[in-house]
Formats: sequence, C-alpha cells, structure tokens
Amino acid sequence: MGELSATGQVSAENAEALTAFARHLRAERGLSANTVKAYCGDVEALLAHLERVDRGALDDIAAADLRGWLANQRAAGAERSTMRRRVAAVRVFFAWAARTGRVSQNPAVGLKAAKLDRRLPPTVLESQVAALMDAVADRVNQAGDPLGRASALRDAAIMEVLYSSGIRVSELCGLDLSDIDAARGVLRVVGKGDKERSAPVGAPALAALEAWIGQRHRLAKTPDSGAVFVGDLGSRIDPRVVRRIVHRALALVPDIPDFGPHGLRHAMATHLLEGGADLRSVQEMLGHASLATTQLYTHVTADRLKAAFQQAHPRA
Repeated sequence: MGELSATGQVSAENAEALTAFARHLRAERGLSANTVKAYCGDVEALLAHLERVDRGALDDIAAADLRGWLANQRAAGAERSTMRRRVAAVRVFFAWAARTGRVSQNPAVGLKAAKLDRRLPPTVLESQVAALMDAVADRVNQAGDPLGRASALRDAAIMEVLYSSGIRVSELCGLDLSDIDAARGVLRVVGKGDKERSAPVGAPALAALEAWIGQRHRLAKTPDSGAVFVGDLGSRIDPRVVRRIVHRALALVPDIPDFGPHGLRHAMATHLLEGGADLRSVQEMLGHASLATTQLYTHVTADRLKAAFQQAHPRA
C-alpha cells in the first residue's frame, strides 16, 4: 500500500489510514489483491476530493459529503457497477475507521448505491461456439513455424478451457501444471477471496491442454516453472494478453458477438442450464458465492425459450 501514499493525493495522516485499511482488507477480510487495490483507490479518490474542499479530516466527514462525492461521480458518467463498488468501499472503510477509533461516528451508515442493472453479455448458440473452436483449431493447422504453432496451441487451449470450465480469466492465469487432474477431468481453481474449488473440464479442453503442454517449452523461460499458460515472453500469462487472445479469436467468426472472455463463461453457464444442469451445480462450477448471481442465467434461457415459442407456436 506504499504506492498510495507515494501518489501525494492525500495527506500523510490519510495515507497512513489507507495503508492500515489495506492491511485490514488483506489480512482480516482475505480480499484479493485486485479488490484491495480497487477499494483503496476508491477511498483515496474520495479523500483527495474532500481534502481539496477542506473536508479532509476523517472525523469531520459527514454523510452529506459522501453523498455529494457519489453524486459527482454519477454525473461524470460512472457506471452503476462502479458506483456500487465505490459505495461498498466507502462503507467498509468508515466501518473499519469507526471500529479502530479513527472516527467518532460512522458517516457511511445507511449509504446506498443505485440498484444495479444486471445485464449479461449477449450469449451465443452452441453451434457458434463450435464454429469458434473450429476457427481456433484452423489457426493451429495454418501455423508455419514451431514457435507460431506453440502460440496457436496455447490460444486454442485457452479458448477451450475458458468455455469448458467457465473459470474467470484471473483463475485461468493462476493455473499451475499441478492443478490439472486429467484423470478426473477437473482443474483445481483458486477463485475470489482465495477460495479453492474443483472445476470440471471436458475432453476437448483436456486434449487442447495436452497438445499445448507438449509445446509449452518453446515459450516458457524455464520449462519446469509452474504456470500452465505463459505469454510470448515466457513468463506467466497476463490477463490482458488472455483478453486480446479471446477478442482475436472471436474476430475469426462472422456474426458472433465480441463479448470477450467473460462472455465464454456466460455461454458455458447458459448452455449448461439449457442442457438440464441444476442451478446449484452450475453455481459451484462458476464459484458464485450467491445463488442469486447464478439465477441471472435462468433469465437468459427463459427469454430464449419464450422467443422460440413466439416464433414457432401457432397460437403464440
């Protein structure tokens, strides 16, 4: 958290509070590094704003100050999902500040965000996913040199694993070779909050993984390093690289939405439910903490069934 105080955006006293808050998020709440960074960045932005208008002392901050800052953020065009995260960050920060005696009263009590409009990315038909995987496989066949073939095999394995298992990009990047249990057909995945789960993976994805791992030494700096997926420079692959790989693959197929890697996760969940999988099982596969999150996919399948009914039923 030293990087926050180094920005010079907030006073030394508030920078110290942010550093202690980050330690609390990591050690006591067990939040991921990305969540800690996002929460602390949101709180730092709030405190920097309040310091600019002479309201920077923590114990002087009132609920009206928080609401005014959030209103400014919303007017500036912040998405509802971003606003919800900022409200959550501010609420957690001031609850912690009250418990640790940094404020005498918690000004964030009762602070609420606008209700999130939970929109899923456009999903795709199973036939479109099949065409996507065929297009990625064709890139392997067209590769002209060993290094290009290794990269194409890696990209194909990434696409197959993302769709087959429904794991997040961050989870895919964190996979180690020891996390693959080919005999049982599962991956050991470390998800949000460092929670571990087993994610089933299908035969095509396992075959793609095997083909890639056979050529992985051509890209890996050290062949015995643990990462399943490595970038072109040989170290563990970065999530931004994975996103570029997915967008590039989607561009190979006409009429398929460019929904990015999270869209493959949505497609996997939707296709499972349409195929008869129960909601609880899908929840476990995706690593959702709440069943309500998984239930969003039932709306997608219901809408698709309704559209098919209206198109085909003579008395629709």
